Amino acid sequence: MATDTPTYPARIARKLTLGERNVAATVQLLDEGNTLPFIARYRKEMTGGLDEEQIRAIEQLLASLRALDERRATILASIREQGKLTAELEAHLLAAETLTALEDLYQPYRPKRRTRASIARERGLQPLADLILAQPRKGDRPETAAQAFLSDAVPAIDDALAGARDIVAETISDHAEVRRQTREKAMRFATLTATRVEGSADDKGVYSLYYDYSSRIDRLKPYQVLALNRGETQKVLRVHIEIPERDWQQAIRNVFPDHPLSPWAEQLKQAAEDSAKRLLLPAIERDVRATLSEQADGHAIHVFGTNLRGLLTQPPLSGHIVLGIDPGYRTGCKIAVVDSSGKVLETGTIYPHPPQKQQREALATLAALLLRHGVTLISIGNGTASRETEQLVAELIQRKEEGGKGNKEQIALHYLIVNEAGASVYSASSLARAELPDLDVSLRGAVSIARRVQDPLAELVKIDPKSIGVGLYQHDVNQKELAGALDGVVESVVNRVGVDVNTASPALLTHVAGIGPKLASNIVAHRDENGVFATRAALKKVTGLGPKAFEQSAGFLRVRGGDEPLDSSAIHPESYAVARKVLKLAGITMATSVPERQATLDALRQRRPLSTLATELETGEPTLADIFEQIVRPGRDPREDVPPPILRHDVLSMEDLAVGMTLQGTVRNVVDFGAFVDIGVKQDGLLHRSQIPHGERLSVGDIIDVEIASVDPERGRIGLGWPGKQVVDWAMG
Repeated sequence: MATDTPTYPARIARKLTLGERNVAATVQLLDEGNTLPFIARYRKEMTGGLDEEQIRAIEQLLASLRALDERRATILASIREQGKLTAELEAHLLAAETLTALEDLYQPYRPKRRTRASIARERGLQPLADLILAQPRKGDRPETAAQAFLSDAVPAIDDALAGARDIVAETISDHAEVRRQTREKAMRFATLTATRVEGSADDKGVYSLYYDYSSRIDRLKPYQVLALNRGETQKVLRVHIEIPERDWQQAIRNVFPDHPLSPWAEQLKQAAEDSAKRLLLPAIERDVRATLSEQADGHAIHVFGTNLRGLLTQPPLSGHIVLGIDPGYRTGCKIAVVDSSGKVLETGTIYPHPPQKQQREALATLAALLLRHGVTLISIGNGTASRETEQLVAELIQRKEEGGKGNKEQIALHYLIVNEAGASVYSASSLARAELPDLDVSLRGAVSIARRVQDPLAELVKIDPKSIGVGLYQHDVNQKELAGALDGVVESVVNRVGVDVNTASPALLTHVAGIGPKLASNIVAHRDENGVFATRAALKKVTGLGPKAFEQSAGFLRVRGGDEPLDSSAIHPESYAVARKVLKLAGITMATSVPERQATLDALRQRRPLSTLATELETGEPTLADIFEQIVRPGRDPREDVPPPILRHDVLSMEDLAVGMTLQGTVRNVVDFGAFVDIGVKQDGLLHRSQIPHGERLSVGDIIDVEIASVDPERGRIGLGWPGKQVVDWAMG
């Protein structure tokens, strides 16, 4: 079969508009078991500097093409076994470039349960069906020809002609070209309609927009498709696709034209009508719905992944002693104080909100904790009772400031709201039980909320990404694809940031390229038993960590303050010899001050171009550029480039807001129709997509300025606009 591995790079390069040589190298590296982060970071010379996104696209398309060829081989074997594989059919099957095209070609040969057509064939009516398909202009009329096919099983002429039409109807419906043309027309011109199922339960009117809904297929938005799918699943909506009659009729006539002078023309028309309504259109509707769902899933998964990346790349607020609060009403607010390393100092529960309303006692408890532990930051989860708890904390800070007036040494105290999604999932996990065995499940959430401020990445990797909830319809999309995409985002961020091998948890180490859960546990066990790792090379002593795992992971693991200064950088051990030559050539060491290292290397590059140096040092130019960067700032955390979260000391209410007011806010979620922004009041405001300037891309965690466009206290809605852009009061509609 002419679809072996060497053809993949050419097909992928053409599809993704990339250089074939670079794609071929990437495919080879992937097939050799190299991880995506390792290829992107340390094999730039081979890939031509392809980034992670491009390499992931190659990896996914490669898997898709291989799955397609596996399916092709199965289909060829099946048709060959039936004795129906012709040279022409084989050529068509080998040329099919999509799974849909392949399945269309296989449709006539697919093993089926007994159908009306198969029963008619058993009764010997295939020759009569062939006459209908051939449309002869001469010879007997259908009624006369049908007499030759009468039998005990076919007692009447009408029965014979009906059976023959059943065969023709199935032949038309199974024809690959008829399906292709009908499907293409449907994807462009069909109409999707939705109506409410009579008597269905939708008390809150969640799906009211779709009770009497109609839209052309090509105008549907992904979030509308997902909403319609969910409404249908919950038996609230009935969804149907209407394909214009002219479209399916034209598709059939293009392949099976009826001849106006043939006495068999009417039989073919009847068969075509039956084929369309009974077989073809239901099949095409299923195909179109599947395609729409697949596209909507892909879009939703992409949005979820982008939002997750934004959340994971939030800058850590190190050095703070943090009081974490997991808000609640009846069961109280769980509180936990952790030191700057994340160690739990004290936990408890306060009941400031209804039904207990013990606000005075709660304030006293919190004030004592601040004093006892020197708390510098309060972290509040954004769930139930979050804003009421924020009011409490704002009052606590105000009292502290008033009580400390004149005291220049008073520690400044601020608070912030953090996304608490997944905290309860973590609290009940085996990982939480291992980390916090002496704490009640309810208190572990408060610890997680506190630690998320100190290092969001290190804490959030302990939670299934699907539970973090920064997207729409995450429970409705393909769960396997969602999990794969989100795991890829976590892997990408963890390896981009780097991991301190002497402090990282097993959860964090698991996501390092080449490690995985088992090796992560072995690394921590080795560290607990033998003490900290003095060098990266010492990792080779960890049980199960062989040469391949070391090669893939070493560059992403940091050993700070160890025996080898380069171990704190992102320079791979395989390039240490080159890095030492650079240091020697520049006349500096890793102990030289950062400004001097920077100035010396800049001067070196001015005297000798990087390309010349790369040739002299027998390395690639991209690798050498990375070495220069890491010598200046070894192991620099890319999260330092992100603006820090907004720290607050007072709280606003909706009554404080006025149209035209400009505030600073934090993007909490990005969806198809805009972004939800936390501006420090109880309700997040919605920045509609029409208000976001063209080309501006927002991510979860971004700090932006917004203008109040509208305030609706009764419905708890805040409409936001972009400062300097004409604000439209769309939110009040």
